[in-house]
Amino acid sequence: MDLNTLLETTVVGLGYELVDVEMSPRGRTIRVFIDAPGKATGVDVEDCAKVSNQLSRVFEVENYDYDRLEISSPGLDRVVKKAADFERFAGQDIQIKLRIPHAGRRNFQGELLGCKDGKVGLRLEKDDVELEFNNIEKARIVPRFD
Repeated sequence: MDLNTLLETTVVGLGYELVDVEMSPRGRTIRVFIDAPGKATGVDVEDCAKVSNQLSRVFEVENYDYDRLEISSPGLDRVVKKAADFERFAGQDIQIKLRIPHAGRRNFQGELLGCKDGKVGLRLEKDDVELEFNNIEKARIVPRFD
């Protein structure tokens, strides 16, 4: 079983959402970002410890070699990757970087309008744009501090 499948199966099995995974250049450090969508307070230290303990056991059974495992909440500026997340966070401010430029630009920031039919809607200062979901390289929520 590959690492992403192993992580997804374990994290979802514990009742959490796997948001993102980062690996150090040599793959010796694994950073796993989890969320608890049904929990009003979000992910806390106990949640991270629970996932860490379970993943450590699973890696031992699967004989997966690593030096360090880090479990964290996605933070206020969470990564947005799945089409469902683009729909879930509609109304939030978002920063998007594209693989291939759209209208001469690769970087966009505005209000997320959602995702429909493979297109992500974004409200900019002057107008609205639709960006191809498959062309998005990276997207992050921009936290509001009002």
